[in-house]
Amino acid sequence: MSHRKRYARLPNRVTAVQINLDVVDFRYRKWGSAQSCKQGDWLVNNEGDVYTIEGNYFKKYYRQVGPGEYAKVGDVWAEIASDSGFIKTIEGKSAYTAGDYLVFDAAEGGDAYAVKKTKFEQMYSLLDD
Repeated sequence: MSHRKRYARLPNRVTAVQINLDVVDFRYRKWGSAQSCKQGDWLVNNEGDVYTIEGNYFKKYYRQVGPGEYAKVGDVWAEIASDSGFIKTIEGKSAYTAGDYLVFDAAEGGDAYAVKKTKFEQMYSLLDD
């Protein structure tokens, strides 16, 4: 793995709705693996990419900017994957390939997810080197 660096989310908006249903078994396949969600999580549409975000994570890192629209706030720390693999996420796990970004909510690690290189570089701006 390469050195982890700090990035800011470029301005964007996602459409989201909280899953306020008595969910028994909400599972789906995405990012090369099974994902799951529960009551209180959020169903997000990010420019056509649809997925769920765990409720506490969404509350901490997203702010409402309009009716049903939210923007991600806070910095992330990311490193470029040197090989292929899977990374554990709150919702399950995500596959990645060499060159993709492994993204964390804190400099020392924490909640993680993988983002394809091209998409990450369109969504984030380097803050420090």
